[in-house]
Amino acid sequence: MGFYYFIILFIGIFFIVGAVIQAVKYSSLFKKKVIFSGVIGFMLIGLSIFLFTPGSSDIIAELLRLNG
Repeated sequence: MGFYYFIILFIGIFFIVGAVIQAVKYSSLFKKKVIFSGVIGFMLIGLSIFLFTPGSSDIIAELLRLNG
């Protein structure tokens, strides 16, 4: 499972780097593509960090009501 968490983390970093490159290219932080890429990148990084924490599987099971 940790392998997939690393993949999510690196995809998030890729989105952040892409947003920075687009911001430099267009000289604006307020383009739709830049904002969208940045938000998606931060969300993926946050998700992967959450998934790496101990007990995250229990929280997800409670949210999805999988405890029975």
